[in-house]
Amino acid sequence: MLKILLPVLLLFLVWSCKKDKSGGTVPVNLSFSYTSILVNDGFSGFDYKGINAIPVFKVQFSTPVDQLSAQSVITLTDKNAANIPLSLDFSKKDSLISIKPASSLRFLSDYRLNVSSSLKSKAGGYNQTPFSINFKTGIDSTDKFTTISSDALLTLVQKQTFKYFWDFGHPISGLARERNSSGDIVTAGGSGFGLMSIPVAISRSFISRSDGLIRAQKIVDFLKNKAQHFHGAFPHWLNGSTGVVIPFSANDDGADLVETSYLMMGLLTLRQYFDGTSTDETALRSDINGLWNSVEWDFFNKDGSNKLYWHWSPTKNWVMNMPIQGWNECLITYVLAASSNTHPIAKVVYDNGFARNGAMKNNGTYYNYQLPLGDAYGGPLFFEEYSFLGINPHGLSDAYANYWTQVVNHTKINLEYCKANPRKFYGYSNVCWGLTASDIENGYTASSPTNDVGVIAPTAAISSLPFSPAESLQALSFFYYKLGDKIWGQYGFTDAFNLDSFWVADSFLAIDQGPQIGMIENYRSGLLWNLFMSCPEVKIGMKNLGFQSPDL
Repeated sequence: MLKILLPVLLLFLVWSCKKDKSGGTVPVNLSFSYTSILVNDGFSGFDYKGINAIPVFKVQFSTPVDQLSAQSVITLTDKNAANIPLSLDFSKKDSLISIKPASSLRFLSDYRLNVSSSLKSKAGGYNQTPFSINFKTGIDSTDKFTTISSDALLTLVQKQTFKYFWDFGHPISGLARERNSSGDIVTAGGSGFGLMSIPVAISRSFISRSDGLIRAQKIVDFLKNKAQHFHGAFPHWLNGSTGVVIPFSANDDGADLVETSYLMMGLLTLRQYFDGTSTDETALRSDINGLWNSVEWDFFNKDGSNKLYWHWSPTKNWVMNMPIQGWNECLITYVLAASSNTHPIAKVVYDNGFARNGAMKNNGTYYNYQLPLGDAYGGPLFFEEYSFLGINPHGLSDAYANYWTQVVNHTKINLEYCKANPRKFYGYSNVCWGLTASDIENGYTASSPTNDVGVIAPTAAISSLPFSPAESLQALSFFYYKLGDKIWGQYGFTDAFNLDSFWVADSFLAIDQGPQIGMIENYRSGLLWNLFMSCPEVKIGMKNLGFQSPDL
């Protein structure tokens, strides 16, 4: 099949000649060129993604080619410029060369096929049309692990991911390290998610109830007696040994109300779980209540502004000046602020602050799914996953939205965007999807359909399991069975990967590992929803904000 004609070049060659290797001239009629190129029997340019492990390149030339010359000057190299042995097959009186690797190439790797100008014809002419084809091999479709039942796989993912909080928890405070390379830096919000994983681990027999209680006591004691806090609120980062605040940024060196809300969600969930009459469980509940009741939620309604503010610094006060406004991951912050026994906010703070008097509504349609709240296409998936680790969205509604519709449709929009793949990133599909905040190569970003850099984070699809059961389970299975040799590690799935550039994070993050454990459990048993929604003050607070739900 003729794909590329070079009439202009050939016309030029009629009026020119070329020096041969001995310094003489080659008659113009001896010069030659390729007339067509096929890559696995097709052609779409000189760059390819997802090529199989033994691709076949067929190059048709305008004249018979010297076989010895072809063997020496047609080369295949990897990204390190190492030569890969080739097999060349000649046909059509040596004018057609079929080129393929002598053995299977590595999957998910970069290669370049080079056909140089030094290629000679049988008549002694030289190739006037050198070219290179850059290609990336695709995914190895074989299973990397023995197939197990879906239920067993869910248990395995929960158990392996729980190791991040249990085995890798800070040895002194027990709190969750920010990431696997953060040393003494522990995170308030990630620790809240880790606390929520303790009831899951006990119920799944990963640890005993007594061991879970001991870890919970250790953490709560550290929060009560060593950790710095400001107006009852904790900072984003703490030193896990000393409890001293570690600034998250130059001006963020004090209270972080959103991180505190995730921590309090975890503590209240623990309080509801450890409901025994023993002295130890009774004391734990008392200590948790002390921490919970000490948070001055109303203080963060700065100057009676009828909105909550995210940060407060003991040295710079409100310099960050960031109101907590929706729609985003901060619904839990307003719910807990309204639920406080000691420092509650009024409904007007929620309406004016988070809901922005209705401005957080969207009601647009994307991929045939109506989105009640938020920005176009819904934003990153953690918007639906953090708050709803504890808040049960089933049957939940208020003046602004039906929240089950919100969480399901946001998830489906994210999935459909990845399936449509408008930016043509290699690997995106109905089984490889999920855009949310994660590490990226040389950085961190909140990926979404409007901020897509080609990075898939396993936590996005896995933590959406209650909202898209079949689709999330398909993705989880793909991540484990097909990519497991690259992204499955000592603490579950690594944070993120990019199949287009063949980058895989070597990191595990608390805020991404925790939701996987909890949301898998909410899908399986509703455990965390049942615990958190059983809090009497949460029922009162949500009712006061105008929510309706079978749980209230």
